[in-house]
Amino acid sequence: MKSKADKEKKLVKLFGSTSRARILNFLCSHFGQSFYQREIMYETGLSLQAVQRELGNLAELEIVKKRETNARVYYQINTASTFFKPLKEICVLAQGEGISKSD
Repeated sequence: MKSKADKEKKLVKLFGSTSRARILNFLCSHFGQSFYQREIMYETGLSLQAVQRELGNLAELEIVKKRETNARVYYQINTASTFFKPLKEICVLAQGEGISKSD
C-alpha cells in the first residue's frame, strides 16, 4: 500500500509544486466557500509566502476568484473556469487516496 506522501507526489508531479497541489486540493474540496490567505495557510500547512504566490498565479489563470471585502481578501475556486470540472475530478481522486497536509 502506498503512503500518503507517495500519493501526494502524484499531485505535485501533475501540478508542478506541493503548494499549488495542496491549495487546489483544499479549494476544490470546499468549492462554494471563500477563505482568506491565513485560513488557507493554516488548512494546508504552507507558509504565507507560498500561499500568496500560488493564489496570485491561480487568480491570474482565473482558476481562483479573488474578492476584496473591507480589510480582507478572500479566495475561492472559480466554478465557472473551464478548468474547474477536471481539477475537481483530479482532487476527488486524490482525496480518495488520502492526501492531506499532514503527509
